[in-house]
Amino acid sequence: MRFGTFIPQGWRHDLVDIEPADQWRVMCALAQRADSGPWESLWVYDHFHTVPVPTEEATHEAWTLMSAFAAATDRIRLGQMCTCMGYRNPAYLAKVAATVDHVSGGRTEMGIGGGWYEHEWKAYGYGFPRIGDRLGMLREGVDIMRQAWTTGSATLDGKHYQVDGAIVRPLPIQDGGIPMWIAGGGEKVTLRIAAEYAAYTNFTGTVEEFDHKSAVLRGHCDDIGRDAATIVRSSNFNTIIGETEAEAAERLAAVIDRVAPHIGHERAAAMDADFRSSPGFGTVEQVTERLAERADHGLGYAIHYFPEAAYDTSGMDLFERHVIPALA
Repeated sequence: MRFGTFIPQGWRHDLVDIEPADQWRVMCALAQRADSGPWESLWVYDHFHTVPVPTEEATHEAWTLMSAFAAATDRIRLGQMCTCMGYRNPAYLAKVAATVDHVSGGRTEMGIGGGWYEHEWKAYGYGFPRIGDRLGMLREGVDIMRQAWTTGSATLDGKHYQVDGAIVRPLPIQDGGIPMWIAGGGEKVTLRIAAEYAAYTNFTGTVEEFDHKSAVLRGHCDDIGRDAATIVRSSNFNTIIGETEAEAAERLAAVIDRVAPHIGHERAAAMDADFRSSPGFGTVEQVTERLAERADHGLGYAIHYFPEAAYDTSGMDLFERHVIPALA
């Protein structure tokens, strides 16, 4: 199994109580820590407003961070889980990503999806197209990016996007262009797009749900004559780990106490329940066992979000020392 980690950027209220002027220093230090550790990749979210409720707390922009992390690190790969196609013209996005690939020396990943956060769509003036249109934008945008990264230009007279000889030079450093992660488990459209374009997929759920989505993906691959084994399946996990169950519970309580004043006690209680239900919550042994089971079902890449990382990296230390060596 391969491993990535999210860098806190504020979207999940994971930089609260840190002065905005100090937040880049914290994020950069965590990125450099990951760069020197056992992680294959670091990730951020592509969002503008905080969750589970929009607040005045900071949310740093994903692709700006990609460029900054590219310059501040040497080895680790850089991704977003996931870029919302509707937030940027895809030819422009292809150009941005190709530039980041050069800054990073060929370490960029493209996590891409149709988008879902209605509040920020409308707040930023993007409207909120119906799901069919958002997925249509995803399909056309992925086509444009693939053209741009393999030929140096893109032309498409689509329903949602029209580009006519958009030049994207220089090409990304990586042969064949930047690897595409198609995020989401929509069975009719998203996984079909993944079968056509993805080097990686990203969807979660129970083991049974993961198996079902995997079968759907294989079916789409069979339809187009692609070997499904060429697509790495990934999942994201909320992760709070302790040497004992009591320690894991204490870590979670500290997270909830920190965010509750900003999101309210009802939403904080829901967050608590969400973390407790995650395969990434519990003791070293429990988390290792759950991830090993996922690996047995075909999970090839696990990306972990540590909500306490900006304040305390000891939980990450445990994961790095025990879980990754057991499964890598």
